[in-house]
Amino acid sequence: MRIFVLFCLMLIPFVFNGCASKSGFIKNGEINQTIVQEAVDEENITVIGIGAADPDIENKTQRIAMSRNAAIVQAQYEMLAIVKGVTLTGGITVEKTMETDSLLSSKINAEIKGAEVVKTEWTADDGCMVTLKLPKKRLKAMGLKMIK
Repeated sequence: MRIFVLFCLMLIPFVFNGCASKSGFIKNGEINQTIVQEAVDEENITVIGIGAADPDIENKTQRIAMSRNAAIVQAQYEMLAIVKGVTLTGGITVEKTMETDSLLSSKINAEIKGAEVVKTEWTADDGCMVTLKLPKKRLKAMGLKMIK
């Protein structure tokens, strides 16, 4: 029994390293040179954001917090750009609709700010890459009738 427990404990790092490296954008503390990402699929809008902190800040916790916040804001900006480009039934884009409907604009901005952070990764220099996901059903629940 002890041998089995020791064997299982020895496997834990390999299991977690394997899971982390398969879908991650950062390897050995560096961002991959090529990132393949499908931003819009049938169910979700998924984006990444990359953020950095001021390297002069001596406190590591502050640097990683700042880089994460910057990455989230950048990902939200990317998500908003994608959502604005969605074509609704009738051939008009969300962006045009938002220009004339301030309530819809507020709702979309709130949904984007509430997008789920599905992954957070840090680089060796305390930069951060965040993956955000917004289910399309949340946009449809606002009454947006999307073509795709």
